[in-house]
Amino acid sequence: MGKYRKNSNAISSLKYHLVWCPKYRRKVLVGNIPERLKEILYSVASDNNFIIHALEVMPDHVHLFMECDPTWAPAGIAFAFKGRTSRLLRQEFRELRSKLPTLWSRSYYCGTVGHVSEKTVKAYIENQKGK
Repeated sequence: MGKYRKNSNAISSLKYHLVWCPKYRRKVLVGNIPERLKEILYSVASDNNFIIHALEVMPDHVHLFMECDPTWAPAGIAFAFKGRTSRLLRQEFRELRSKLPTLWSRSYYCGTVGHVSEKTVKAYIENQKGK
């Protein structure tokens, strides 16, 4: 699709770096859990028309670099990924239920990534005044 995503209402380039951790930052993402977690994350992405550009599962946190259209707010994206993964992983891996009251902490980090710098956007807007 190139640099931009298109839907019926918008043309966009929205890329996010998301990071989230298990409750109490416990190192529970080990053994077979990371591979299953990745499968579920790709399934959530496919179901919601997200594109995953990079993904890494560490024992105590997850890094995800993804892209979506502007109908999704960052909180909704995090909820989509964390909600399904928590439910399915806790069903499939009993040890997660016995070690933690919930799989994920409520917090997450979300940063935007783009191909245009802040300086470029500011200069563009300032140059609009003279037109």
